[in-house]
Amino acid sequence: MTAATQALALALVLSVAGNAGLGWAWLRARDAVTRTTGERDSARADASACSDGVADLRDLADERARRAKAAQAAAAERRRQQEAMAQLILSTPAAVPGDVCASAQARVDSWMRGRTAP
Repeated sequence: MTAATQALALALVLSVAGNAGLGWAWLRARDAVTRTTGERDSARADASACSDGVADLRDLADERARRAKAAQAAAAERRRQQEAMAQLILSTPAAVPGDVCASAQARVDSWMRGRTAP
């Protein structure tokens, strides 16, 4: 082989090796981008699912708060009724003057008649 042929062969070998190295580097970079894109898409999907879950929890909390306010209002009304009944009981004179037990029995009897009446 002549020196020119050897030089061309060496240049060809170096060119093929360089192209192979660049091709390998390009494939690794492409794989890294693909992997990163997949991770990004997965992270976005996870974040979206998390946001949806938080929105569902907010809706549930709002519904529970609405029901709690209604229950609190009902309880407050019941308390007012019971306070009024207590004031009425305390302000009513004894049913049997001088006999606390008989007065209490008369009150209980009256209360029971009121509960069982249709």
